[in-house]
Amino acid sequence: MTDVNIRRATIDDVPAIVALLMDDAIGATRESADDLTPYKDAFAVIDADHHEFLAVADRDGEIVGTFQLSLLPGLSRMGAFRAQVEAVRVAASARGLGLGETMMRWAIEEARKRGCVMVQLTSDKKRQDAHRFYERLGFTATHEGFKLAL
Repeated sequence: MTDVNIRRATIDDVPAIVALLMDDAIGATRESADDLTPYKDAFAVIDADHHEFLAVADRDGEIVGTFQLSLLPGLSRMGAFRAQVEAVRVAASARGLGLGETMMRWAIEEARKRGCVMVQLTSDKKRQDAHRFYERLGFTATHEGFKLAL
């Protein structure tokens, strides 16, 4: 899908982004559009940080995709930056049209432009289709991830 404009999200995009986050079996269990205040508060923090890029895929004024690109500075790899991709979502109406690939290729190129040495992401173990998608793009499952809910 090439008829989209990938751009920095604005505060006005937050309701559409939340709807995308809620539009799958996993997201539906942890997101809620009842009160957008926490999302808008988080947006303000993300938007103020020059190492963060909350993106939307805009097709003729409709938000059909989103992801967050975070630039992570580190001392390892001789002080290299890594890019972390999070919360990749494609609207049901745009699935299967290549939008996910368009967004990921955009994120990879943006990371390259910003001097990152690698792009990394995590994906829930239940998302087998997503795993095949990322592998098709050249990502490899090189590490086991751990999380601790607080």
